[in-house]
Amino acid sequence: MKEIKLALVYRDMWQAAGKYVPTVDMLTKVAQPIIDMGCFARVETNGGGFEQVNLLFGENPNVAVRKWTQPFNDAGIQTQMLERGLNGIRMSPVPKDVRKLMFKVKKLQGTDISRSFDGLNNPQNLELSFQYAKEGGMIAQGALSVTHSPIHTVDYYINLADQYIDKGAEEICIKDMAGIGRPVSIGRIIKGIRDRHPDIIIQYHGHSTPGFSVATSLEAARNGADIIDVGMEPLSWGTGHADLLTIHEMLKDAGFSLPDIDMKAYMHVRSLTQSFMDDFLGEYINPKNRYMNSLLIGPGLPGGMMGSLMADLENNVKSLNKWLTKNNKPNVDQEELLLGLFEEVKVVWPKLGYPPLVTPFSQYVKNVSLMNVINKYKGKKRFAMIDENTWGMILGRSGQLLGDLDPEILKMASDQKREFYTGNPQDLYPDELDVYRKKMDEKGWSYGQDDEELLEYAMHPPQYESLKSGEAKKKFEADLAERKAKKATAAGTPVVAAPIPLAGSTNAMPKELNLNVNGEKYNVRISYPTEAAQDNTSIAAVPKAELVPPTLSNDANAKYITAPLEGKFYLTKETSEKGKKVGDVVKEGETVAYIEAMKVINAIAADTSGTIAEILVKHGDDIEEDDQIFKIV
Repeated sequence: MKEIKLALVYRDMWQAAGKYVPTVDMLTKVAQPIIDMGCFARVETNGGGFEQVNLLFGENPNVAVRKWTQPFNDAGIQTQMLERGLNGIRMSPVPKDVRKLMFKVKKLQGTDISRSFDGLNNPQNLELSFQYAKEGGMIAQGALSVTHSPIHTVDYYINLADQYIDKGAEEICIKDMAGIGRPVSIGRIIKGIRDRHPDIIIQYHGHSTPGFSVATSLEAARNGADIIDVGMEPLSWGTGHADLLTIHEMLKDAGFSLPDIDMKAYMHVRSLTQSFMDDFLGEYINPKNRYMNSLLIGPGLPGGMMGSLMADLENNVKSLNKWLTKNNKPNVDQEELLLGLFEEVKVVWPKLGYPPLVTPFSQYVKNVSLMNVINKYKGKKRFAMIDENTWGMILGRSGQLLGDLDPEILKMASDQKREFYTGNPQDLYPDELDVYRKKMDEKGWSYGQDDEELLEYAMHPPQYESLKSGEAKKKFEADLAERKAKKATAAGTPVVAAPIPLAGSTNAMPKELNLNVNGEKYNVRISYPTEAAQDNTSIAAVPKAELVPPTLSNDANAKYITAPLEGKFYLTKETSEKGKKVGDVVKEGETVAYIEAMKVINAIAADTSGTIAEILVKHGDDIEEDDQIFKIV
């Protein structure tokens, strides 16, 4: 009877479901009950987008990782993280010295295994990950990002595993991030790897989105997989992962040996997870992500992305309908936009060279497709807007695409005088740790235990600064308050206008909110009746709100450059870049600023020529589509 092991992907469960992850208090509360379940050899604890999300709601991820991994370390359960090769644990490429420090820090924080994947399945980009992981004392696991296309064949993946092992991978993960790997094909891939490498550990990770994952888990086990990743209720299935109970019972019936589940502990973990959703995490989980959807077999979008996609789509629909209403056109609903996106991905993906649909390239394909769909409603042509991150992929700045680019894309690159890159992508991103040491010295900030704060700043500069200033927590709490107020209003219950902070938060309530009312933006200044009233949970503290109407320029002789989409406005995208200023002359078609939206940077091109007379928004402001940005004379 062959033994098979199970790994709980507790971090990925949350990321596949919605926008946020549990706080450190929640994680430490659930750790021991997970251990008590007695059935897990490994638990996925950190990495991927997990730590950036911590920063977004104002929590230091270094504290969270250390406290969360410790109980598993003490119990002898291996901990594993996800890292993105050239991109480390963010969405964009990371300098070599920052990558090296990351593995050292994560091992010292309690992480045993690094599951490293490259968005293009590029062995060259992962060689340093395997080297640095082993130098830091971690187990180097190489992940094959599974996608289904004419060029991603069974033989392609078997040969890719050979290359990963040659580059230093000590284990192999079959990373079926969209759950679209066909069961028999996945079985053949694993058998091919097992035949060539009898002693290597093979782990299968599959999302359940289109419904294949249960059958695939069985095929994986039968063909030589050693470990199967699972989720558990209330966050299994849907865009998440196959459920522990189902996989456990299926494997037992198939004759595999695996530990029993302590069902009392299981129900405790299940109950705690639900309580975390009820606290605030459920506010960011779209109900559609709790269902499987076979329509995703075609576009193959990954489960980890669908959580944030559905949240983004709410804003996209609102923004598009605002434009449609203004132009006397019928509105659309979220379902129509989503189905349009699925169909467009099928068209766009081959044109972009078949990048594996995994972070960050799944986001790039999705974003270009979504912009195409939105622009179609506005009468614009396909590829009217391609973000800067996608251009980086197209031009080879993250490595070479496996498929051929469409002639239309090649012509656009030529017309825009964009240059292709064929060298080692890592060479494009020089070391930066000394830069961030200097910045921290100037600010009087500590590098932290084992240089972990230095790593965090160098890995996520704007988010870390927002954490240190308190701005991240303030924005999160204001957003959560608004969501809970809307939900309460829709349910017909009295609204407690004071924001509901994170568990354990002692931050003061915000004094200012930015709201959108019927398409108009308002700044709301809040004054609370008394501090005592806020502390009394039986009294609804109703703030006084002063609505300050937005100020827009209306000079009849001026022209305006407006926002092509909603997002966060930046004058520059790199610290070395100089932003536009009043008095600068701009030409039509020239890039004048940037908008960060849907996790990518979009260039704002001037649609008119002239001199900048006024800059109407600030660097870092949240803006909406059609907002005036530059006044041009």
